[in-house]
Amino acid sequence: MSAAETLLPVADRAGVRRAVLRLVRADRRGFAGTLLLNVLASAAGLTGPWLVGRIVDEVRAGRGTGPVDRLALWILVCSLAQLLLARWARRAGNRFGERTLARVREEYVDRVLALPSSVVERAGTGDLTARGTADVATVGSTLRDAGPELLISGVQALFVLGAVFALDPLLGGIALLTLTPIWLALRWYLRRARDAYLAQGAAGSAVAEIVAATAEGARTVEAFGLAERRIAASRDTLEHSRRTRFHTLFLRSVFFPAIETTYAVPAAAALLLGGWLHARGEVGVGAVVAAALYLRQFVDPLDQILMRVEQLQSSGASFARVEGLARSRDTGPADGRTATGAVPAPDARIEVRALHYAYDHGAEVLHGVDLAVRPGERLALVGPSGAGKTTLSRLLAGIDRPVTGSVTVGGVPVAELAPEVLRRQVVLVTQEHHVFLGTLRDNLRIAEPAATDAELWAALAAVGADAWVRELPDGLGTRLGTGGHPTDGSRAQQLALARVVLADPHTLILDEATALLDPTTARHTERALAAVLRGRTVIAVAHRLHTAHDADRVAVMEHGRLTELGTHDELVAAGGTYAALWRTWHGDAVQP
Repeated sequence: MSAAETLLPVADRAGVRRAVLRLVRADRRGFAGTLLLNVLASAAGLTGPWLVGRIVDEVRAGRGTGPVDRLALWILVCSLAQLLLARWARRAGNRFGERTLARVREEYVDRVLALPSSVVERAGTGDLTARGTADVATVGSTLRDAGPELLISGVQALFVLGAVFALDPLLGGIALLTLTPIWLALRWYLRRARDAYLAQGAAGSAVAEIVAATAEGARTVEAFGLAERRIAASRDTLEHSRRTRFHTLFLRSVFFPAIETTYAVPAAAALLLGGWLHARGEVGVGAVVAAALYLRQFVDPLDQILMRVEQLQSSGASFARVEGLARSRDTGPADGRTATGAVPAPDARIEVRALHYAYDHGAEVLHGVDLAVRPGERLALVGPSGAGKTTLSRLLAGIDRPVTGSVTVGGVPVAELAPEVLRRQVVLVTQEHHVFLGTLRDNLRIAEPAATDAELWAALAAVGADAWVRELPDGLGTRLGTGGHPTDGSRAQQLALARVVLADPHTLILDEATALLDPTTARHTERALAAVLRGRTVIAVAHRLHTAHDADRVAVMEHGRLTELGTHDELVAAGGTYAALWRTWHGDAVQP
């Protein structure tokens, strides 16, 4: 599957506009205050050119220096007022931007945590990382800097053009007409920029993904001599990223020179037309001078607007990628399904009926599986590698959805349970475990925030981890993760199993959950879990057949089909596939 196919959704233009309006409404008072201060600052800035025009007229009329001095003093007062109001407006805009950025970050974290596991696995960590770092940072820069500046410049530009029209409508119309080349260049740029920046963001996600995958699988790459292949793949991904960046650079290199050459045209046109009108006696020199000064003043906000519009294309694409997570979340628990509000009973029966499943763009891996798991039963899934055991466990846990057939608990499709219900109903534990940054107590309370220290110690004892935890310098308060106390794979696995004890799910699915433990510890841990979760349903993917020996029933998977089902003794006596596996694993000389 290509990187492009695995990326998470991107919000469309309408979705981005709705998100922006939602953020503005969330802090409408801050936005209104910022807008008001910008209006006042722009109004104060308009008086300068008008007063200069008045001074020209006073001098031409020969009225002496008194009126000129008074007008000059007013120019100074208005300039000072504009400076103070602009400073307050920028401060208010920055505060509004920081508050809004905090909301964007909080929403992003909430949406990531709400994503179904299957969505995250298909997308990969690279895309999520790129969106949560580079894209959120770009949005933050816009909210802090570009947003307030664009607001200030937009208000100033509108006021300046309005002032020119107030002086003389014909001068205003000519000035507006001279902006046509800028409008054409802007349209050309805007039609291409969003897609170009979205492609650049997707390429950045692909780079992050391949770097993360190579780093995480470094030992595998080294063991199988895949270094050259990974380097080649990385180069291809980086080359694609370089091409997307060069494309956005090309758009900027055409856009900016085209508009910068037209900045002087409005003021020049106003002087030429104003001179002609003055010669005909239709306008005064002061009005012509004021109009020319206004249009020269218009260049600064216009330049800022165009610069910020370019930045908005980049940040708009980034915001579309950040906001796109809402589409993944709104589709339901996974794969476009709709969550149901049903809550199965604690003693609900798990039933698999005519189950077929195929991974995206792949061949079918499960073929018509039928299975019923009784409440409180311990079921072992066994079979050779590639038989479909892990795929079945993912379907039982609601991570993936059947292509055809059903997986239900208490008659309710597991894949349609709401996330909070699913996590209490079914927990899947694999050999991939994460130690979070924080204390050991924090790591355990992820499963049950209200757990007391006594309950934490009981959970650790249940999985055989209490002994080494007591040897830690600060016990439950010992910091783990980066910069903290090192935790190897087996201990991380025990912490994950202790979290399972605290979560106390109705159904526990173990897929190589004790693979990193030595055989004796693994068997002890599995039996301890069974004792602690007595009365709960436990389904274990059994790679060590002592797990199958201890189970109530054993289900044998072969080539995506359920071929045998029964107790350990029944299947050994039947002399089929399970009996052959048992003899191979346990040895012919040892009696079952």
